[in-house]
Parts: sequence; structure tokens; C-alpha cells
Amino acid sequence: MTSKAPLTTINDLFLRITSADNPRAVLWQDEFGQWQPISSLQIYQRVRRLAETILKWDAQKGDRIALISENRWEWAVTDFATLAVGAVNVPIYPTLTGDQIAVLIQDAGCRIAVVSTRQQYEKLNAVRHQTPLERILIMEPGAPPDGAISFHELLEGADTRGAERDTMFDALARSVEPKDLATLIYTSGTTGEPKGVMLTHGNIAANQNIAAADFGFTDQDACISFLPLSHITARALDYVMYGCGAQVIYCAQFDKLPQVMREVRPTAFVGVPRVYEKVRQEVERRAALSPFKKRILAWALRTGARHAAEVYAGGVPASLAWKLARKLAYSKVREAFGGRVRVFVSGGAPLGMDTAQWFASVGIPVWEGYGLTETSPVIALNTSAAQRMGSVGQPLTNVELKLAEDGELLVRGPSVFVGYWQKPEANAECFDAEGWFRTGDIARMDEDGFLYITDRKKELLKTSGGKLVAPQPIENKLKANLLVAQAALVGDKHKFISALISPNFTALEEWARAQGITAGTRAQLVEDARVVAQYAEIVREANAGLANFETIKRFRLVADEWTQESGDLTPSMKLKRRVLNARYAGLIAELYADEATARGE
Repeated sequence: MTSKAPLTTINDLFLRITSADNPRAVLWQDEFGQWQPISSLQIYQRVRRLAETILKWDAQKGDRIALISENRWEWAVTDFATLAVGAVNVPIYPTLTGDQIAVLIQDAGCRIAVVSTRQQYEKLNAVRHQTPLERILIMEPGAPPDGAISFHELLEGADTRGAERDTMFDALARSVEPKDLATLIYTSGTTGEPKGVMLTHGNIAANQNIAAADFGFTDQDACISFLPLSHITARALDYVMYGCGAQVIYCAQFDKLPQVMREVRPTAFVGVPRVYEKVRQEVERRAALSPFKKRILAWALRTGARHAAEVYAGGVPASLAWKLARKLAYSKVREAFGGRVRVFVSGGAPLGMDTAQWFASVGIPVWEGYGLTETSPVIALNTSAAQRMGSVGQPLTNVELKLAEDGELLVRGPSVFVGYWQKPEANAECFDAEGWFRTGDIARMDEDGFLYITDRKKELLKTSGGKLVAPQPIENKLKANLLVAQAALVGDKHKFISALISPNFTALEEWARAQGITAGTRAQLVEDARVVAQYAEIVREANAGLANFETIKRFRLVADEWTQESGDLTPSMKLKRRVLNARYAGLIAELYADEATARGE
């Protein structure tokens, strides 16, 4: 991307993509499971046709259009068409309830919505009367339900236009300016009510010009689009891949990701930490089923740990033992990602040193990055040119960083958003007088300029003794164990820290069978004394090396899996602490029932 003219708007990116003759710009899976290509010319004609329709509906520059869909090619076409006419894309997570969606559409003032499936349409149509919606398009092929407009019928005949360009349409796309609003993204609301983040074309373009320059992506690369496109990280990644001429492969269902990786064999993989944790846990679970495989993996990890720093820096160890371990073990882990990935990136939440070291020990450098919806999104990133394990990399060259007195990270630059939609009080709170954006993250920087994120400022736990505890690093230590799926520290305003642990039930149930433990339900399983004892040992291991006030003094196992669908995790797999604290209020109260007489810090 660095050899091409810098982008000023996302429409510049669209016109660049569609000026190239790329016969396989996109891959998508049809109803028979077959992979079908879409060319860059087809993208242009489909976007043009949809944009013409939007204009016929009297959409004006700055109008907001809601987009509620899983990852699929129609998402990109809708996005590019919306932006081409100067309208504003309002992406909404398809996992939200109808009432939650209605609130966002009402707040944004959307008159048009595009949804993926009949299920999404019915959910939205049920609350349509609460919104200003006039038209709803449905992407799902076939006869549309009453009151919906068929997306595919609108596009009929678009592909027959071939390489024909529409100069008026292109001119309209070019007339959009960097200062114009491109998207309104509602934050997932881990600690409060969602707010609409206003990102301009210039904000996103500024980030695109810098963020992926060091990775050298080309038209030979391929990347799976599976992280929710309602999140700026996934969307920005797709823009990067499109802009490099790489292939974007859509995966609409997260549970199909392992199969998709095997079939399409991507060369770049960007995931949230939970994806990497699940791959690690699955590798360890399978190895645990065979004493021989378990010993091989343990030996390979010990061997790899001696060369982890070299691997993380992009090197290939010359050690014969390492090469043997690669053949016996490391290659199997790479195969889980399809076997061709050359760039692994993690973002969206802290990766954790344990996870980073484990992957480096199996020959895979996972480079961690950091950013926020409000920063379009990348602020810092480890790359092949400069990396340091445990950090989130060095800041991009077009942003400024500084630390407030309390350690909060402040950022300023062209990729920083212009404010929250219709929330002047929130804007006044998040920007200081000099225009620095308060990220809400506690950070530090080392002598070489590498950035380290300690925790979310609002998530720090403060004991009754006044000690501040950052929960995420400790939770990551717990999650490094195969038997732990999720963990949440509690103890704000209490004498000591405790933990709620959601087990990895697949691994726990296998372990329990091997121990001769029978339990009729998961609730009975997590109360079994032998199970509790096993997790007590996991907690003791996590406590090692922590200051006394940070250590987990008590814990409880819960019989629930915390997922996005259960409402306990955000779409980027972060804990919704407010939700968990409310859901387990009784259990937390039990942990501190005798606090007055219990030993504190």
C-alpha cells in the first residue's frame, strides 16, 4: 500500500479496488458449500446498482443506513454503496435483540436498513414501529417476506455491465471529502450504555495508510473475514486486504472457522485472543487423550521455549531438536490455521504473556496490536520490523501518545474520531482542552517506545485497603490452563480478591471421566470436591508471582458457559463485567459473607 497514492477517503479505496482486474477478489460459500469467486468488476457493478437504488429512495448525503448482517459479500457491497453516495453506514451486531436494535436505529435516525436473513428481518420488523425505518432490504436469496425488499432482485443484471464504468457515479464517489462522516459505530457497552462513535472518511483512511504497511500484503495473500464486521477491527482488516489486492474470504458462522481454514488455507490470520486460546486448548486437549502425544507436546514446548524469542522476532531456529519438534508437533498447530499463514495478529483484548509465549514455543509469532473503535482502530502494533513480546508494539507514526498522571493513555492524531453521536457531555469528558482523547486504558511505555496496556481504567478493582488490582493479566494466567474457559476477578471495595471461573467443560468432562468422577449435571460437576481441588491448584499456580494483595483468596466454579449469545461477552469476546456482577450477585455475596472476620490482604 505504501507504493500507492495515500487514501483520503474510503471511496478512494473502493475505486482502487474496482479499477484492478482481480477475478477472485472475494470468495464466498454457496448453499451447497462450494466456494464461489466474485471479481473486482462484479463488486463495482453491484455497488453501483445498489447505490443507484439508494439515490432513487431520496437518500441524501449524511443520511444513516443501518446494516445488520453476518460476514458475507453483500455486507461489503452495502458498505461501499452507502459510502459512495455520501451516506453513513451504521453497522449493528446481528446478535442483538430486536429491542436493542430499535434503540440504535432510533438514535441514529435510520430510514433504510439492510439485513442478512429472514430471521433478522422478522426481529427488526417486529420493532419497526419504534423506528423511523421506511425500507428494509433482505440479503437472503428467494422470495422476500411481506414488507421486505429483495437485495438480490435489486442487483439483477448488474454483472452483465461487464467493465463499463459510470463516470457520473465515479465522480459522485470522489466528491465525498475526508471530513465527511463515513460510519456510526455503536460501542458494545461493557461498562455502560452504547455510544455512537463517529468516524469520518479521513479518520479511517489515515489509519489504512499506515497500519499494515510493514506486513507487505500483496495480491498473493488471502484472509478470512470472520470477526464481526460491526466491529471496526474486522472492517479495517477487510479494507486493508481489499486495498492490497488480496483475497477476502467470507465466513458467516464462527463455528465453521476451523473447516474454512482447512479448505481455503489463508496466508494472514487476525483474531481476538479467545480464538488463539481456543486453538491452544484444543491442541492440549487432544494431546491429553494419549500419554505418548502428551509427552511429545510437552517436549516440543520445552524445546520451543528455548527459541521463543528468536521465533517471535521472525527467525527460524537452526537447532536440530527444534526442527524435529516442528515436524512432530509445531506443524500440526499450523495446520489448524490451514498451514499457509505467514502473518498472525491478535487484537481486541489483551493477548496475555502465557498465550504469546506458548505460540512462540510452537513456532508461531503472534503479533499483538492495540486500538479502539474511537481510533479507527489501530494505535500501536508489533510487526516483523519491530516487536516485543508482552507489548502491543510501537505507536503508528501518525499518532501522538502521552500518559496522564494516573497512567491513563491519551492519544491524538488524524485517526482519532470526531466525537460521540449526539452526546456533547460524553465528548467533553473524553477529550481534554488540548484535544487529547482519553482512552480509558492504563498504560506504560518502555525506553524503546513499546507500549504496554495494563488494564481498563474503569475495570481496575480497588480493595477496601486502597490497593488497585488489574484483573485482566491475572484472568489471562487462569485462562492459560486447559480447564479454564473464562475467569472474572471480583473484589472491588472488598478486603480481598476472589474469582468466578467458567470451566472449559469439554476438557473438564474428559478429565472427570479419567478420574472416575460421575456427575449428572454440570452444576453437580463443579461442586464435586475433587473438581474443586483441581481448580484450587490452578488458582495457586496463577497466584505465583503476584503481590499478596493481588492474589485470589477465594473462587467459585460456575456451571455456565460465558458466550456472546449468553450475553456475558461482547462480540470481541471481552467480559461484560457489569452483566456478570449482576448475574452472580448472590454467589459474590457468599464469597464475602464473613468478610468482617476474614483475613484480608
